[in-house]
Formats: sequence, C-alpha cells, structure tokens
Amino acid sequence: MPLFPDCSWGPPARLLAAAALFGMIAAAPVRAQTDPDPVLAKVNGQPIHASDLKAAADTLPAQARALPPKQLYPMLLDQLIDAQALIIEAKKTGLENDPDVKRSMQMAEDRTLASAMLSKQVRPQLSDEAVKARYDQEFANKPGEPEVHARHILVSDEATADKIIADLKKGGDFAALSKQYSKDPGASKQGGDLGFFKKTDMVPAFADAAFALKDNEVTPTPVKTEFGWHVIQTLEHRTAPPPTFEQERDQLRQQMLQAAVQQAVIKARSDTKVERFNLDGTPVKTTDTAEPPPAAK
Repeated sequence: MPLFPDCSWGPPARLLAAAALFGMIAAAPVRAQTDPDPVLAKVNGQPIHASDLKAAADTLPAQARALPPKQLYPMLLDQLIDAQALIIEAKKTGLENDPDVKRSMQMAEDRTLASAMLSKQVRPQLSDEAVKARYDQEFANKPGEPEVHARHILVSDEATADKIIADLKKGGDFAALSKQYSKDPGASKQGGDLGFFKKTDMVPAFADAAFALKDNEVTPTPVKTEFGWHVIQTLEHRTAPPPTFEQERDQLRQQMLQAAVQQAVIKARSDTKVERFNLDGTPVKTTDTAEPPPAAK
C-alpha cells in the first residue's frame, strides 16, 4: 500500500523526491564537503543518490513535505528502494517489452520532453527582474483605485428598511439599529461596518449607491439587491494606495506564466503540420460540422 495515497510513486527513483530531506542532508557538513551527491542506498548494486531525492521534490503533496525530515527520510528511502526492486524484477521478466508498457513509457517520455521544452522557453521570461518590470508597467507611479468606507443594514423587506431610515433621520444610532435588524451577521457584529472597499468588490446596485453618497450620508431610500434591502451609510472616501510589489508578485508571475505557455504552444503549433481525423479515423469533411438549414415556417 502506498505510503501517501494521494501521491503517485512511479519509477525510476529520480521521479521520487522531497525537498524537506535536504535540510537533513545539508546538516552533515563534513559529508557534504567530501561528497556533494552521496549514495543513500544500493539495490543490486544500483545506487540511489541524494540527487534522486532532490530531482522531483515538488511531486510530493504539501502534507508530506510538512513532515519532519527525520520522519520523512526513512519512509521516502524505503519507497525508492521498493521502486528500484520492482524495476529490477520487471526487467527480469522482460516487462519493458510489453506493448502496453512500451506505450505508457513512450507517453511518459513525450510528456517529459514537452514539459522540458516549455520550461526551457518559459522560465527565462519569469525572472524576478521580468516580474518587477511588469509590476512597474502596471502599478508603479499610478494612482490607486477609489474606495469608500461604508456600513449597512440588511433587511428582508422595503417597509422595514424605510422604518430604519426614518429612525436614523430622528437621530437613531446606526450601529444599534444594525444589531437589532440586520440579516448580515458578520457586519452587524461590527455595527454594520464593511470597512473600505472598491466599486468592483460589491454588487453594482450596492456599489453605485455607496459611492454616490457623501461622507456620513445615508441613502435616502432603501437599495435593493439580490440579498435583500439595504440601508447604507458612507463614512469616508479615499484613493487607495497602489498594491506593493510583494502583494502582486505571485499573481503577476502566474499571469506571465500562462501567457508565456500559450505563446510557446502557439509557436510550436505554427511550425507543424496538423491533420485531424474523426473519432473513427475517417477524414474530416466540412459537412461534418455544418449546421442543418432552419426548418421552413
């Protein structure tokens, strides 16, 4: 039974690794100086190196990587030994020549090649300097978005909302009325306070009303949304500072990664000749996807 049920443990050993182990390996300075890639085990003379653990560290799930190295190390090494023993046994029986196995091995090799090609083309475009340049282009020295600080009282019907507005005009306390009437439990605990938000953070009807109010002004009539009827008070307007590079770095890198992968695939496709066939192997005809003419009225 696999040690980690959600993790795919496939041979060879270089496909199985954990970054956490290298804290322990590095903790042996004398050995690290004399042998930068020590042999951790041998199976029929076939060595398993420290680099075999390092090669695919990201293949382990997060919960496995979080284990203490002293606990993770022996379990992973056992997995590598088991995998190598199975490889040796499979080769004894000539299993690598089985047509299904050969097909699977070829598919794995093809996936590795495609992934390596993408990595070679995309990785240079995702350097810290490139991400910082993208941040500077999109955010640096540009004003932030307008925000308002508002609070609200959410009720089920317009009549109740009208009553609350009337009570506020008579000097009623907004926070107390929110705790008494509001169906929004999270906000009502804070006196209806929603903090600062951008226009795109709220549904359009609510955002339009909140941004149209002046500071400390309450909506003269209830605002209806899909959630119910709102009484809104805007407390303050401001222009938010632009996000910092640290706040945006990961999202920018992800956006750049997706764009770079898409461009790499488009270029690769443009340099190849592609022929498509139907699922039964017959040539694709233009009539295969043609829409039938509309029925006569």
